[in-house]
Amino acid sequence: MRFVNPWMLVLVLLVPVAGAFWTFLRARSEARLRGLVAPALQARLLPDRPKTFVVQAMLLLSGLALCLFAAARPQWGHSAQVVAAKSRNVVVALDVSRSMLAADVRPNRLERAKADIADLVDSLEGDRCALVAFRQKGVLLCPLTTDRAFLRSALESATPESAPRGETDLGAAIRTALQALDPAMDDHNAIILVSDGGDLRNNALAGAAVAKKRGIPIFTVGLGDPRRETTLPDASGSGVQMFKGQPVKVRLEEKALREIAAASDGRYVPLATAGTAETTLGAIYRRFLRQVAAKEQAEEEEMRATERFGFFLVPGLALMLAAAFLSRGRFSGSVRRKAAAIR
Repeated sequence: MRFVNPWMLVLVLLVPVAGAFWTFLRARSEARLRGLVAPALQARLLPDRPKTFVVQAMLLLSGLALCLFAAARPQWGHSAQVVAAKSRNVVVALDVSRSMLAADVRPNRLERAKADIADLVDSLEGDRCALVAFRQKGVLLCPLTTDRAFLRSALESATPESAPRGETDLGAAIRTALQALDPAMDDHNAIILVSDGGDLRNNALAGAAVAKKRGIPIFTVGLGDPRRETTLPDASGSGVQMFKGQPVKVRLEEKALREIAAASDGRYVPLATAGTAETTLGAIYRRFLRQVAAKEQAEEEEMRATERFGFFLVPGLALMLAAAFLSRGRFSGSVRRKAAAIR
């Protein structure tokens, strides 16, 4: 289960707190009133609350909590939905190798990349996006979709454990990204490869050539500082990774990224570091990817997260309605009792 508006859950937690606080204030107020009224008159002027009052309060608070939970928009499972839109298709291939944990970009390369991909998601404007995580192999975390919440959920799950261990294989990333794109729409497809680089073995340039033949530009995005090395954190995160008694050091390897971009008629862009101009994936998208033609798509199915708020909204409203009926009945009974006392 995930939530589109998770901040609403804070309000859900505040409901029982507010109920307890209100009960405390009411009890204190009644105690003060009883102290001001003679004992002989308390039964007439300050009658005990009926049992239905407690039931009404429980119904009201439970209903309110369920409605607030529904407002958080819980989602689980996925369903195929028919969509029609004028859009481009963009696959983001994200390097999740351990070298992406280097902290020469704050807080580290991987988290900076994920933050920038989130910025890209906000810039899509109806374009479809897919997410691939890669190390030794590529793994499709999210197929092409316009569902931003679904895409963000997949992005949050991207960690070094998301893909099989091994040396970074840029070719595997390109192959997986190409498989996620429909060849019938190649004039409207693009790939963004986000990595700290590597070498060109395993046919990375061959994959770039295939992309060029299909008319798919690959925009490569470099993470890290190309001018100086930095150490890697160890598995605990509190020390430095060592190899044969020496700290493991990495830097941004731009050569492979530049060659892949050139071979596919794309462009290489380094993300911002302390010594470079400010650049984000959203800015790259707005500057370069909008040059890729958008296509008016026929209706087709795509996977979207399934909204489940109705399971909580309907019973929540029913409980609040029941509380209102109890309140009305209690009010009518109180009026009848007062009228009888006057007679």
